[in-house]
Amino acid sequence: MTLLTVDPTAPTPPFEQLRAQLLSQMREGALPAGARLPTVRQLAADLGVAPGTVARAYKELEAAGAIETRGRNGTVVAWSPDAGERRVQELAAQLAAAAREHALSPDRVRAIVEAALTPIE
Repeated sequence: MTLLTVDPTAPTPPFEQLRAQLLSQMREGALPAGARLPTVRQLAADLGVAPGTVARAYKELEAAGAIETRGRNGTVVAWSPDAGERRVQELAAQLAAAAREHALSPDRVRAIVEAALTPIE
């Protein structure tokens, strides 16, 4: 694992800085699937942040399917190139269910998704 840093003066919360850096390292291959991550306490001590900061970053990554916590066996990278697509498919199914529940037309849902995908300038 390459060096992780947290800038306490940055506008981005520390947990989000950590989450983004870990995910970036997974995408770049520096943290391959199966790689073991440091414990929450160890990484917090290394970075000089509260354990809750690391725990929240790990929780967000786990919710996204990028890491797995295996109890006493630690936390490992689960991210793979197709993990992101699987996550988007899961969310799309949830979106479709919500759209049906609220009687939104497919055209309206497409417009909403297209707006969400358009970068803000």
